[in-house]
Amino acid sequence: MSETMPQEFWQGIEQFNSGEFYACHDTLEALWIEASEPEKTFYQGILQIAVAIYHLENRNWRGAVILLGEGSNRLRRYPSSYGGIDVDELLSQSVALLKTLQKIGAEKISAGELGENEALSLPRIVLLSDQ
Repeated sequence: MSETMPQEFWQGIEQFNSGEFYACHDTLEALWIEASEPEKTFYQGILQIAVAIYHLENRNWRGAVILLGEGSNRLRRYPSSYGGIDVDELLSQSVALLKTLQKIGAEKISAGELGENEALSLPRIVLLSDQ
């Protein structure tokens, strides 16, 4: 499957892993608009997680929580290895971040008051070695 993914997909993954979440959204959204299933929902799941982190960086707890949930739910439909990436690992990291955000709550995120022990671990996309 990984050999059939367009170059823009890999560009979006690189942007995600470099912390360029809004750029990743733009790159994958352009693919998503033109795609058909099953890639369409796959792209959408990843770009929603990217936008969730972008919201988090802007202290928008509600936007982050909603999009982490929606993106994760979309990716659950895919096998653990799909499109040249480790879907299970991305899901695991995204769900862990979602649970942490739910525990911390909107007030602390909005105020930027994370304690030392509450550092957020942002998801990274793990590429499969066969790509």
